[in-house]
Amino acid sequence: MGCAPSIHVSHSGVIYCRDSEESNSPHQTTTISQGTTTLHGLFVKTDAADSIPSVLAYQSRQPPPSAGPRRKERRESGGASARSRTPHCCSVEADTQTSSSSAKASTAEVQVGSMRLTQYPIQVLLIFAKEDNQSNGFWWACDRAGYRCNVAWTLESALECFLDKHQEIIVIDHRNSKYFDAEDICRSIRATEISEHTVILAVVPRTSADQEETSVLPLLDAGFDRQFMENSSVTACYNELVQIERGEVRSQFKLRACNAVFTALDHCQEAVEITSEDHVIQYVNPAFERMMGYCKGELIGKELTELPKSDKNSADLLDNINTFIKKGKEWQGVYYARRKSGDSIQQHVKITPVVGQGGKIRHFVSLKRLHCTNENNKQLSKSHREDKYTGDNSQSESGSYTCKNRRKDSVDVKSITSQSSDAPSLQTRRYSSMARIHSMTIEAPITKVINIINAAQENSPITVAEALDRVLEILRTTELYSPQLGTKDEDPHTSDLVGGLMNDGLRRLSGNEYVFSKNTNLSHTHLPVPNTINDVPPCIAQLLDNEESWDFNIFELEAVTNKRPLVYLGLKVFARFGVSEFLNCSEATLRAWLQVIEANYHSSNSYHNSTHAADVLHATAFFLGKERVKGSLDHLDEVAALIAATIHDVDHPGRTNSFLCNAGSELAVLYNDTAVLESHHTALAFQLTTKDSKYNIFKNIDRNRYRTLRQVIIDMVLATEMTKHFEHVNKFVNSINKPMASEESSPHNEGSNTECTTNIKNFPDNQTLIKRMMIKCADVANPCRPLELCIEWAGRISEEYFAQTDEEKRQGLPVVMPVFDRNTCSIPKSQISFIDYFITDMFDAWDAFAHLPVLMQHLANNYKHWKTLDDLKCKSLRLPSENNN
Repeated sequence: MGCAPSIHVSHSGVIYCRDSEESNSPHQTTTISQGTTTLHGLFVKTDAADSIPSVLAYQSRQPPPSAGPRRKERRESGGASARSRTPHCCSVEADTQTSSSSAKASTAEVQVGSMRLTQYPIQVLLIFAKEDNQSNGFWWACDRAGYRCNVAWTLESALECFLDKHQEIIVIDHRNSKYFDAEDICRSIRATEISEHTVILAVVPRTSADQEETSVLPLLDAGFDRQFMENSSVTACYNELVQIERGEVRSQFKLRACNAVFTALDHCQEAVEITSEDHVIQYVNPAFERMMGYCKGELIGKELTELPKSDKNSADLLDNINTFIKKGKEWQGVYYARRKSGDSIQQHVKITPVVGQGGKIRHFVSLKRLHCTNENNKQLSKSHREDKYTGDNSQSESGSYTCKNRRKDSVDVKSITSQSSDAPSLQTRRYSSMARIHSMTIEAPITKVINIINAAQENSPITVAEALDRVLEILRTTELYSPQLGTKDEDPHTSDLVGGLMNDGLRRLSGNEYVFSKNTNLSHTHLPVPNTINDVPPCIAQLLDNEESWDFNIFELEAVTNKRPLVYLGLKVFARFGVSEFLNCSEATLRAWLQVIEANYHSSNSYHNSTHAADVLHATAFFLGKERVKGSLDHLDEVAALIAATIHDVDHPGRTNSFLCNAGSELAVLYNDTAVLESHHTALAFQLTTKDSKYNIFKNIDRNRYRTLRQVIIDMVLATEMTKHFEHVNKFVNSINKPMASEESSPHNEGSNTECTTNIKNFPDNQTLIKRMMIKCADVANPCRPLELCIEWAGRISEEYFAQTDEEKRQGLPVVMPVFDRNTCSIPKSQISFIDYFITDMFDAWDAFAHLPVLMQHLANNYKHWKTLDDLKCKSLRLPSENNN
């Protein structure tokens, strides 16, 4: 029968029962009968019939009283004979007891770093001289825990079982040395190679109250891991086994998996070196040995300072590296190392600190690749020749670092023509096609870059060619500037926020279409009669006196203007920058235009309303007043920037681009799911402006100026779309910050900004980058406002995201930002994530150009506020005690 155990008689006469794969019971016994003697047990030594009586009988078990009712035992009989030195023979009968375990044996998923492992049911080997309450206690404990259990009576049978089944836990009876030496059995098991990850438990006799407890050291010296004070309670045995499983066994299981990692390291082509926090070498792989010329034994245990250093590195390079990595930061760069032969070789080195127990750095992992130069080639070729002469014929190993002229997936036309009679025609066709491609005159800049890299690969060493292959793979992607989030053991607030803001959300669900709840207001007759700048009420005029300050309170203006701050602030700011004069339009036309634009902002939105537009306009005007910004832009740029800030979110529905794309809105279809809202803002703003001459501020400027102004406005509004965030920031840093820093550090620079701003004006592309960066910073400047304003803006944007999540759930749409659930969201965490991922780097770059110390101080204070709340597990805008005040 398939469920019956099989009987195996070994050459040594050891009879044992193998578990059936179909049986889920760990409880199996073998019965050997001779005459009137009946022996129950898994292993019985039967070298001679005369020896059988000397083996203690192991009677059939009955469940302990606490074990509860059990199912009917199923018995299958089979025959086997065991030859002995006497004419006796013994019959063998196998009993399989299937019991109802309180815990079924099952696999478990265990995570080791990023490695996922499957741990199969635990196997336990009990080694007892005889059956008693203690052995029964462990037997039924295994049954309860769902472990597979085997029992052995002698050293030979125990070893044979262990070598066959590789149990994770072994329990040895150490209470009485009359029948066997428990420590001798333990040493014999430890002598096997497979016992390295096995936990061995010694059952020791209970000591009386007046007797001093013996030392555990002899047990540890014999190879035991733990001792168990005699206690036949099934629960006590169960607790001990479960603790071992959750502790030592699981740890040993993880350690066993590390063998796979070390195998990978040993076969890795990159040189790997692992050191302790004190820079003592703990591991080097074979690739490292080949690169440096050392044997592993010459390096392990030595401090890095003991190895000879190359004199080609700069004097402070090592200090700089140590300063960097001791802060827990990864270091990458080029470093000269000295081989055992004394030659210096140039390496690409990447050093990663590894944080361990206590949150401290415990190891440093260094990955090293050869930086191929002619000098390095000569040195390595020489060393490989020496290896060859000394009998090292490992061609594959030496080839790993010998730089050859090789290019992936390239075709050698000459070799083809020499090997095939059809090759001339192939060669002709290939040259003809390539000639047509290279004769094309419509190469894009990225195409030129790729062609240059391709040409450089042809005559490059192998490592350089492979590195350039990786460069080409990156350049051929569509997202060159967007960083990639890792596995989401990261903060979900960051991943949800970034995903919601930077993705267009193209997961379309049929039957769901989102339309705006508010139609655009094109009728001027519904607007209140506008006030002139001289008719502004005193309370509003008093507030506007402070509008040039960064700490200007836009919410106070919102309150006194009945949620129409854009008209009043716009009149004041536009007058200060001479917008009416530049556009050659009347103040009445400008006022009417501001009212039309403000009327088409949704006051029902908690965040994207005309107050936000006024706030962005205020920030833009503030930035335009900074010396370096003002000196880098023309008057047309200033006017365009102020208009772009005013219209940048007009008719915003209070929902993200991802939401509109997922909902299949008319706008998403119209703009092909690309920059949907930003495209709509600009298109609608120009439609509103040109609809009626009463508020057409562009009606009196010439066509060429209008086209230029229009393109600048459109470009700035589109720059507020977050999917291009990192592209804009990186271009600004590389084209503005870095050249500017280089000029300022030049010894010929006298500290004046005149030459810098003149150079920027000479390059229109640089002016474009400045305008994009300016409106982007103005659009998300909330974290740089005074704390009370920052908190108010954080509450408003959170409420808008909460409302979007609610609507997504109602309509059955994909939830773009799941963490923005009003019942569970932590606002401090969302603000921390937003600042870390989007704000800090961008404002560092903008501050380096525009010099904004007040903003950066506010940013630091606000970040500290959110971190304090998060550390206190507070999910709201303020501490509860502050809310009550």
